[in-house]
Order: sequence, then structure tokens, then C-alpha cells
Amino acid sequence: MRRRTLLAGALLSAAATSLPTAGTARAADPGPSVTKKGTTQLDAQAVFFVSYDGLVNNNSFQKNGLLTYKGYQYATWYTATRNAVVARRVLGGTTWSTVTLAHQLKTSDSHNVISMGVSKGDGRLHLNMDSHSDGFFYVKSVAGLLDNPSTTAWTSSVFGAVQTTLDGLALTGQFTYPQFVATPEGRLQLSYRAGISGNGRNALAEYDGSTWTNLGEWSSSTGTYTSEHGSSTARNMYLHGIDYDVAGRLHSLFTWREQNGAVMCSSGGITNHDTGYVYSDDRGRTWRNDAGAVVGVTGGSDKVAVTDGGLVVDALNPDHSLMNQESQATDSAGRPHAIISYVPGRFGQCTTNYVADRTANGRAFHLRKNASGGWQKTEIPVVLGSSQRTKLVLDKYDNAYAIFPFGRIAGASKASGHTDWRVLFDGSGLNAFGEVVIDELRVRADNVLSFMYQEKSSGTTPSALHVIDFALPA
Repeated sequence: MRRRTLLAGALLSAAATSLPTAGTARAADPGPSVTKKGTTQLDAQAVFFVSYDGLVNNNSFQKNGLLTYKGYQYATWYTATRNAVVARRVLGGTTWSTVTLAHQLKTSDSHNVISMGVSKGDGRLHLNMDSHSDGFFYVKSVAGLLDNPSTTAWTSSVFGAVQTTLDGLALTGQFTYPQFVATPEGRLQLSYRAGISGNGRNALAEYDGSTWTNLGEWSSSTGTYTSEHGSSTARNMYLHGIDYDVAGRLHSLFTWREQNGAVMCSSGGITNHDTGYVYSDDRGRTWRNDAGAVVGVTGGSDKVAVTDGGLVVDALNPDHSLMNQESQATDSAGRPHAIISYVPGRFGQCTTNYVADRTANGRAFHLRKNASGGWQKTEIPVVLGSSQRTKLVLDKYDNAYAIFPFGRIAGASKASGHTDWRVLFDGSGLNAFGEVVIDELRVRADNVLSFMYQEKSSGTTPSALHVIDFALPA
């Protein structure tokens, strides 16, 4: 493992002021800041159980559990009675209108999240829910529901029947991690994993406004990976996200998880290793590595594999409890950014209990491509205090924000090259359990950072679910 220069530092004191402006020709762009606008309650009694260290209503890898479209914000979750619900409010409003769907959470598994997507061509809201390496449940609204929200009734009658296919298209009996993403021309794509942890493949389906098509798998689970401890011949690729930039390029950063624990120094660790990167310029049909070489074709025989060259943009062996499915975003120039987290080598070269070690010594890092085409990484000087994930948001000035477990927010300015990370909000008063769900679309819609969080509880005692809003620099 190559050496890294790490930014040392302790938890910074909370602040909510922006950086001083500079420049002579004109005022410099503002640095990062957050100003609390308000908090609304979605549910006083949302379902609560801890599974895989997380909650089913607030697993940050779901895309999207909270989204904004044409002046309205939408949220989805499970109630104390395990009913799936979807709600909406006028953007910035204080009152949510809720619809209960004809589905109940089938098992106490925090992976069984609900994800939403918008097909812009016909104005439908799509929901995929309740799956972890098994069948999924799918619901879509009537056409035009999202195009004219102020004049369209918000009742159960505007949602179709719950399906176990995509309008008759069966994908896989081992389905996990639904993520909807809209193409630049308004089609809706569904990213998912076929298979199981340690032996799965990423795949895409696409909705053109009338019909779903299965584009096929694009990552491979085969090939041999060898560490200093042992080898593995099966794995899966975990995505940090899948996002189109301003020019229509599709980006995905990822980590690999090996099936064979022999690649680790200790059985108490986690087999995730390396941060990789691929992109597609043809709507996810062909995948290229950082140098532009083709490394996989969706639905074809050549898939992105651990043995392909040029994939790794930040090398790390399986001994540091690297987290999977963290977060990514693209900036105004189309450059990819990601948050990754692991236990740095200064705390030892072998994690033996990934939850305890990440909680005590884990750190998040901001990994991004710079204007010269190279990759830079900066440690964010905040103690994780949790085994869970951190989310990434970029504002209209390309300042970066890391939203940590418990709702803490840190920021770094573009002007500094994203090196001046500091705490902007310390999470006080939220009583948040852990991970939060970000409204990725709202930042662009009205310059507000909005996230959903659930209050701490114990056992299976339900707790309150909220959405909090912060104004970003104007």
C-alpha cells in the first residue's frame, strides 16, 4: 500500500460563518456556510430497529428517499405499523401531505429501503422498495402527477398497484440497492445489484416514458484478487453513487468487496478494498476507466472487473475497514468528487473489529479530480464517532459539504482547493441516530441543504422522523 500524506487535526469548534472574501477585480465567491431555516416532522412514530448498524428509514445509500421536483419536495418512509408512505410539501412549507401505499415492510432489515425517481418525460413518480438480495416491490404514479402538483390530488388513487416487476419486466430474484437517476434527455434509469454481498454484479434498467428495458449487467464478480494475506475469486462492486454531470457524462466511484475473508488480516474486519472510478459517455452502455480505455459494456460479455487496469484511483488494502456506498457528486465543471472513510494507518495496519475501530479511529476523506486531471485526497479533521456513512454535497460555488452521522456538517471552500475543512454545524439538538438522507436535487432547486434524519431510540420503540433545512451561500 503506498504511503499517504494525511491531514492531522482534532474536531473543530462549530461555526456558521463563511470565509473572508478576497480579490481585487471582483468579490470572490463565498466560502461554505449553513444557516438553519427550520425543521419539520414527517412522522412522530416511524418504525425503528437497528440492523447492519443502521435504520431502514435513514440508510444514506438510498437514492432518493428525499427529493425535490418542480417546486415540491417528496419524502418516503415506513411507519410504526410498517406501512410504506410517501409525502409531499410545497418547497419550504411546514405541512406534509401523506399517502399510505398498499405495502408493508416484510422484514426487519435496514437494507430494505425505499428509493424514489422521477421520469421527466411523463411526470411520474416511481418507487422501488423492500428488497435485500431477493424480490423488489415497485409502484409508479399516474402520468403528470409531478408536473402540476398544485392542481393534482395527492391521494392513494394517483398511485398504481404494487408490483413485483417493472410493468412486467422481471430483473432478478436477488435484487438490492435501487438507485434511480434521470438521464439528460429525461429518461429514468434504475441502478441495482444482482446477486449477493461478495458475489454480485451491477446492472441498469431504463424507462423511456412508456416502457422499461433491462440494459443488463455491467460489472463482473469474477477474477482473482490477491492481498498480502490471501486470495479471493468472487466479489461485488459497491457504488458510491451513479450521477450525470452537466455535460451528460455518467460517473461512478466504487469500492470492491471480496467474498473470501482470507484477504484480510483479521476476521473482524471487512473485505472492502480500493476506490475505483469509471465513467460512461453513452448513457451507461459503455464504461471507461480514468484514462478513457473501455473496460466494460453493459449487457455484453466484457464487464468491469477487478482485474481491469486503470480502475483504482485511491489504493487501499482490506485491512482498514474501508466503507462501501459512501457518497459522490460532480461539480460545475463535471469533475467527480467522493467521500470515502476508513481507519488510517497511523492507528494501526490491521482493524480487528470494523464497527469499534471505525467508531474510535475512522476518518472521512474528500477525494476529487482536479483541473489537471489528477486525483487529490484530503482528510476531513472530524472524528467519525460512528461506523456509518458520510454524505457529500457541492453548492453552486463548488464549495464542498460533508454531512456526517448525527447530522454534523463540515465544509471546505473551492478557493482553498477544498483543503480548509471546518465544522459548520455540530448536530446539537437533533438527537439523530446516525446516517442521514440528503435531498440531492434541492441544492440545485433553491440553494438549500435539506436532509432527513430519525431520532435515537432503543429496541423497537418507534421514534420521530424529521426533515431539516439549511440555507447555503446565496
